[in-house]
Amino acid sequence: MSKYTTFADAADDHNPFQDPSVTQHSSNTGYATLDLYNPFDNNTTAPPPPYEATSPAAPPAQTPPSRTTPTEPRNYGSYGTQSAVNATTADLLRKQEELERKAKELERRERELNAHALGSGATRQNNWPPLPSFCPVGPCFYQDINVEIGQSFQRTVTTLYYYWMFTACTLLFNLISCLAMFCADPNNGVGFGLAILWFLLFTPCSFVCWYRPVYKAFRSDSSFNFFAFFFVFFAQLVLYIIMTVGIPGWGFSGWIVSLAALSKNKAVGAIMMINAVLFTAQAAMGVVLLKRVHSMYRQTEASFKKAQAEFATGVLSNQAVRQAATNATVSAAQGAFTAPR
Repeated sequence: MSKYTTFADAADDHNPFQDPSVTQHSSNTGYATLDLYNPFDNNTTAPPPPYEATSPAAPPAQTPPSRTTPTEPRNYGSYGTQSAVNATTADLLRKQEELERKAKELERRERELNAHALGSGATRQNNWPPLPSFCPVGPCFYQDINVEIGQSFQRTVTTLYYYWMFTACTLLFNLISCLAMFCADPNNGVGFGLAILWFLLFTPCSFVCWYRPVYKAFRSDSSFNFFAFFFVFFAQLVLYIIMTVGIPGWGFSGWIVSLAALSKNKAVGAIMMINAVLFTAQAAMGVVLLKRVHSMYRQTEASFKKAQAEFATGVLSNQAVRQAATNATVSAAQGAFTAPR
């Protein structure tokens, strides 16, 4: 029965891997693997296809995620929202400035009330001029612009105070320029002596005669002090114009004297020219301040009739004036009774 079968006998030492088709496939390394080649396919006699190693597909390029740097602007809202935030910020700043201004005004009023709490009989301690404690002469006036002057007038009064200081410094520089001229030409001793006189006379007189009246006028809305300031300050402006012109022999280093000194000595002439410029600025600023005070005077309730009433009240309330009037009346009465009939 073995002749009808194709299986080999068990006694034969048969190795299945020695099959010609297997050995032919394993010896050819250029062929494809068994999962791609079917040796039992009899439809084709062509050799198996060569082995081609497939390269793995390259992964898609990954773009790095975009990062927002701190310097890039960020839009946290729409245009309308940003405008609303800006408007709110401006409103808050305006309210803060208003609160600070009110706080300063309340502080000023508190200081004023504390000063008036001493009573009418108490006197304030003078603080101007600010002299050292070892000086035998003490201050003559009490001055505190932040306490005694209203907030709407503080800037003007402060400007007038600085203007008075500027005039004092100008007169001092005029004294120095006249001294330089005297050193260059000893024949100008009269001008140097007058420069000393003008500095010693105008510095305190200007403070007492026009600055203190305007200070009192803004402090208590005094019509009399307003008119006193206008009269004295206008006269001083005329004098400042004379200083600017520089009449020879008057002790003022104005333009005429400066130009004459420039032809004799250039160094002295240059110093006197600087003084002439200071005199010109002094006169110009005086005109501006006079107009400003006059415009503020028209906004107040001051008038000429009120000034007359204040003057009459001040004269009658003065103890020295009343005592002099009483003595004059008594003397007249006694003379009338003792007169021979």
